[in-house]
Parts: sequence; structure tokens; C-alpha cells
Amino acid sequence: MNILGLSAYYHDSAACLVRDGRIVAAAQEERFSRKKHDAGFPLQSLTWCLEQARLSSDDLDAVVFYEKPFLRFERLLETYLAFAPRGLKQFLTALPVWMKEKIWIKEAIRKHLDYQGPIYFPEHHQSHAASAFFPSPFEESAVLTLDGVGEWSTVSFGRGCGNRLDLLGEIRFPHSLGLLYSAFTYYMGFKVNSGEYKVMGLAPYGEPRYVQRIRDEIIDLKEDGSFRLNMDYFNFATGLTMTNERFHKLFEGPPRKPESELTTRDMDLARSIQVVTEEAVLRMGHHVHQETGSPHLCMAGGVALNCVANGRLLREGPFEKIWVQPASGDAGAAVGAALFGWYVAHDKERKVQGGLDSMSGSYLGPDYSEEAIGTILDKYQAPRQRLEEASLLKRTAELLASGHVVGWFQGRMEFGPRALGNRSILADARSPEMQTRVNLKIKFREGFRPFAPAIREERVRDYFDHDAESPYMLLTAQVKAEKLRRLTEEESQMSGFARLRVARSEIPAVTHVDNSARLQTVSAVMNPLFHNLLLEFERLTGCPVLINTSFNVRGEPIVCTPEDAYRCFMGTGMDYLVVGPFLLDKRLQPEWQGPSGAKELD
Repeated sequence: MNILGLSAYYHDSAACLVRDGRIVAAAQEERFSRKKHDAGFPLQSLTWCLEQARLSSDDLDAVVFYEKPFLRFERLLETYLAFAPRGLKQFLTALPVWMKEKIWIKEAIRKHLDYQGPIYFPEHHQSHAASAFFPSPFEESAVLTLDGVGEWSTVSFGRGCGNRLDLLGEIRFPHSLGLLYSAFTYYMGFKVNSGEYKVMGLAPYGEPRYVQRIRDEIIDLKEDGSFRLNMDYFNFATGLTMTNERFHKLFEGPPRKPESELTTRDMDLARSIQVVTEEAVLRMGHHVHQETGSPHLCMAGGVALNCVANGRLLREGPFEKIWVQPASGDAGAAVGAALFGWYVAHDKERKVQGGLDSMSGSYLGPDYSEEAIGTILDKYQAPRQRLEEASLLKRTAELLASGHVVGWFQGRMEFGPRALGNRSILADARSPEMQTRVNLKIKFREGFRPFAPAIREERVRDYFDHDAESPYMLLTAQVKAEKLRRLTEEESQMSGFARLRVARSEIPAVTHVDNSARLQTVSAVMNPLFHNLLLEFERLTGCPVLINTSFNVRGEPIVCTPEDAYRCFMGTGMDYLVVGPFLLDKRLQPEWQGPSGAKELD
């Protein structure tokens, strides 16, 4: 049985193909269209999924769309009526798009796929919950989903067991933890639905100066994690912006202009909303545990990408184990939709495989043969050296150890927002200058943004206070005390971005200013090639840690094809590119005539 799951029309459209309960292919539309967070109908990604499985639309047994469009439209109408006449401009802006395409999903699916079979429409948070529980390594688990908003739900919780998934409670729009965080993202001059990572990364530079003000005026947070927002401070229900003048007055000024200098106030705002978010997630976690009694928790939804909150919930919360869907946002809901079709709509048996999840390391996208790679490199007349695997790993480790930055393109592309060792930019975590260099000269993004350490899973406890797997970069942990260096009195007194200049540990390039790190633990089972590269680097240097950041520049999606990789390599300050078995030296390449730097602001 072949089931196609789709998400579209909000952000991060995607497609996923499930065959007999196994996820065989999944990809975001942005990787093919090269339009970041592409929200359009995922025609290219679904076409690739079918081609990957050698199927046509006639071979599909069901198509599952990730939400109920008419319920979402109902929410739009009811919100307008509730706030009328405020919101008229927003309503008139949205209505033509809805009437033209967004509520005609069934017709669009039949047209684009030439498909006449059954189409299912679970609710948005059912798809998120299905993406969290069904691929998880647990036979039974509590489930918590948190995002901006689906049809009406913004938070839901429940319990999964076998092939059953029961949602037991929810919080409804306009009361939304995701929209609250996005409101601060907007206010701080970052782009909603992509800049939330920046707020999280900026938070450790600030002080929680506004926490009490947020609690007193903005959010009424209960002990069980339920909450209500004071809508007098927000504009997202009725306007085209997230916040209003009352919000701006409360926080002592207008929204920061994008690209302007970040101030101490911005850092304090980031820290404050992060603290409130963590507190809400912890309270929700305790309530969900009390209601379900499960020792395990599965999470999805955009807020579940807040790895700092996840790390605290694992360390301080009531659950023994936590599993977070690696593509927790709307893209991952396509996976949930497809699995909903298999387990719920068709009532198929679910079997957990030896404590492993069924996401295949999230390596679910396209891969390319040596011949295909060679054809692209020939197109650009790119000089390269072909090496056998052992020599390739040894040479790459030597380049990294000598301070070079390497683009690393191997195997199947990752599904979700994180590069996990197949579409990655790699560098030496021991270098105090490497964080700033990669941010400014290669990624073309803010210098304060932290990088993730990739480490073999068998070595993680030697460097981090962490005793669980973290294969998807969705948990933070503290660097072990013995790996930290003692700061001078002058260093310890530094504030703001001056703290960036302080080397805090043996691996300063991946140690954030609060001594935390967003971990990727690398398994020899899930990614043997990347695992072996880390092993080779450790043999050479004694250090088992590399910087791993996504292979893209600001404003562009992660690279998908060898051509994407070569163009990104040539347009940035990367020193070497490893693509399949080929090693390319930037100094030997033809003069680049293409674009350089960031494509657009994000």
C-alpha cells in the first residue's frame, strides 16, 4: 500500500511517501524550487517522491492532506467576525487567496496528480501528533504538539499506544505559545517563521529583565501549563503585523528595524521570552505526564524546534525519555499525514523496531550517483580529485584539522531544517575564530549565532553533561566542567557581543556563551560515513567534535543537488568541497561568474 502525505499553503510545503508503513521518501518543496520556506503546492517534491519509489499516481492507495482547509477558513471567518470591524484589511487580503486555491485542496490534488482515489483530511494537530508518535521508538507514549496555529488548536496533548493516537486536550487560537514567540521575533526585527532560531540563539547574551512584565501583562500562565494571551497587545488576529502600539509602549520602543544594530534591550527581550517559553513547556510537560502517566514523551510542532526548552524538559521534567520529530514544523506534518493514513485510516498494525525510530536518521531526500555528480562538475569544468573512501576521509580530516572549512555533500538529503552530516558545512570546533569566520564569511549571517557540535554518540558523555541520544540537533546540553577553561576576571565581566571573543572551552566554536551546545550525536548505524570522518578527525587531533552547520547561505534553502552544492561552494568562503568521492580545492577552480553571498534577507 502506497500513501502520499502532503502539507502546503502556509509555510514549508512538503511531501512524504509511505509504503506499507515505511517512510521511503520525504522532501520539502523549497529544496527543489530554491525558494526558502516555499508554501506552494508541493508538486516538485511529490513528483520526486513518486519517482524515488518508481510509482505513478495510479499506484497510490490514498493521499492525505495535513489539515482540514474548511476548518481553517472557518477560523479566519469567525476571527474576523469576533474582532470586526478591526481586521477588515487582513480579511480582504486573505479572502481572494482562500477562495482561489486554499480551500480547493481536493481539486488541486486531483488536478496535479491526475488522481481519483481516496483523499483524507486529518486535523492539523492530528498530523503533528502522528508525526511525533508513529515514527518514534516507543510502543506507548504521551504526545505534546505546540505551534502557531492549525485550524483552531495551538497546543494539543494526548497519548499514543500501538496504532492508536488519542488527543485528550488542547489550547485554541488566539492563545498560542508559538505566536507569542513569533510576536517577539517580529518585534526584534527578525522574520516570522524563520527568525525564531535567532531569538533563541540571542537569548543567552541578555538578562531576563522583562520576564515579570510578560507574566503580568502579556500571558496568564497557569500551573498546569495552560495559558491565555492578553490580546490587547497583539495585532496578529486582526492586522498584518504581529504586535501593536500598546505592545511597543510596554517594551519601551517601536519594533527594531531589520538589519539594524542589536542592542542590549533586544538581548534582554530574547532572554525574557525564552525564559517564559521554557517555563510554559516545563509546566505543560508535568501536566501531560500527570494526565497520561507515561514515562515517554513525543513532541512536534514548530515550538518543538526550541531545543533549549526541550533540553530543560528532558533534564528537569518528569519523563525518562523524549523523542522530538526532526521535521517538527509543517514540513513534518506531511510525514504525520501519511502515517495517519496508514495507521488510523487503514488501521494497520504498528511494530517498534528494537528501540530505533523509523525516520532513517531523517536521510529521506534525494541522493546522486557518482556519474550524476561527475556530469555536473564537467558542466562547470571543475578540477577535482577522485579518492577512495579511506583516503577521502583521511584527507578531509587533515584539511579540517589545518583550519579549512569544507562543504560536505554525501548520500540522501536530510528532511527537516537541520543538516545532519549529508548536506553540511564542516569545520574544526577547537578554533576560537571559527564561529565568527563561518558566520560572516561563509554563511553571511549574524556573528552571534551558535553552531552545533557533531560528535560520535559513544563519545558524547566525555564532552557534555548528557546521557541520551540527540541525533537531530533538538536538545541542548552543557559542556562538561572539565572541558571548560577558567575565565580571567576581565573575560568574566564582559557583556553583550564582547562575550563572543571569549574562548570558553576546549571546543570554543560550538560552546555558546552560557556554556551550552545544541548536540548532534552521530551513530555508526545511521550515518557510517560521517561517523568515520569524526573518528578519523579524532585520530588525527584527539578531538571527537566538529562544527556541523547546514550547507547553504542565508536566504537560501539547504542545497539539494550537486549543482546547488558547487554554486554555494563557489559563492562563499569555503575552502574545499567534498561531493561524493570527489575533492575540490577552491584555489584550482575556474573564476566564478555566478552570485556570491546571501541571496536575500531572512
